[in-house]
Amino acid sequence: MLRYLPVVLSLALTIYCVVDAIQTPDPAVRNLPKIGWLLLILLFPLVGPVAWLIAGRPQRSVGDGRTQQQRWDDHRRGRDQRPPRGPDDDPDFLKDL
Repeated sequence: MLRYLPVVLSLALTIYCVVDAIQTPDPAVRNLPKIGWLLLILLFPLVGPVAWLIAGRPQRSVGDGRTQQQRWDDHRRGRDQRPPRGPDDDPDFLKDL
């Protein structure tokens, strides 16, 4: 039973990375085109997924979990202003009191 554990873990890592690469938006993928990462992940079962996790996934900021590309797109669209968190922080709500 334990002799199959590395195979199962490698397969699970490969499946996770394939799904993650497919769901990642094209502009957010780093260093290679998305199809290149998918081929690398599928053709090299252990090296490909580890390379994807290190060099291919979009970098996420520590604070909000968004990628650099998502933050840049929001900035270009003028949506980088965050709405107030609650009614106490909303000036429009406080004016009506």
